[in-house]
Amino acid sequence: MRLAYLQLALSMALVGANVAVAKLLAEALPIALIAFLRCVLAMAVLWPLARWMDGPVRVPRDVAWNLALQAVFGTAIYNAGLLAGLRLTTALEGGLVLATLPAVVAIGGAVLLRERLPGRQWAAVALAAGGMAAITVARAAGGDGGSLLGNLLVFGGVLGEAAYVLLARRIAGRVPVVTASLWMQGFSALVLLPFAAPGFGAVAALSDASLAALLVFHSLTASVICLLLWYAGLKRVPAGMAGVFTAFLPGTAALVAVSLLGEAFTSVHAAGFVLMMGSVAVATWPRRGRS
Repeated sequence: MRLAYLQLALSMALVGANVAVAKLLAEALPIALIAFLRCVLAMAVLWPLARWMDGPVRVPRDVAWNLALQAVFGTAIYNAGLLAGLRLTTALEGGLVLATLPAVVAIGGAVLLRERLPGRQWAAVALAAGGMAAITVARAAGGDGGSLLGNLLVFGGVLGEAAYVLLARRIAGRVPVVTASLWMQGFSALVLLPFAAPGFGAVAALSDASLAALLVFHSLTASVICLLLWYAGLKRVPAGMAGVFTAFLPGTAALVAVSLLGEAFTSVHAAGFVLMMGSVAVATWPRRGRS
């Protein structure tokens, strides 16, 4: 069980660390090109993994359409919002905005899937809204470092990722995880190609070994390693308990932003961080079993 906890924590920590990595990439390369190359690199790894772990799999037509929609929302819109937002705001604030995901998914499940939203989920939504309000007020007041527009763009990415999560629920268990991810990355590459093509000349910037290494790290950790670690942990840990480990996302994003990028951690960030972490904990903490 300790190994499973470690796998879940490391998966979310890598997602958080990738906020800072994505910011560095967005400052050097066109946004659509980053997302497209990330998909291509991920496919190169997922293809042999899918053949090895899942074997030949027939993907039904309705599942394929669902995966195509997941690609539009979970890859194209999420990455566009995240990368465009991180060009304007800080990795610290971007990570805090990403922490609203569990609350947004809860609202989406209630509105779109008619799922009942218990009281503690409403509490999580309120805490997340409070965290967003804290950093939004700071930006509107002209605080240093971040950007209101940048934070809103990152939140647009959160909406795309929430749609991806809700769509994934419709086909859960119908196709093995690695195969589904391979198909989704393929659809994502097709969606992104027309937008990435005009920026292909910028690939020359990848002659910088450090930038190329960042892109490879971003692609393989965010699209492959995080996925494998997460689902390996879920084999031993109930989904409700696993959700608690999403708290590592904003925590790691803040740690990397402050320690490696030198971003300032203010009292407003502290308030937002406490509210966001509270939201994640309330939204994902497993319920007590009935006696």
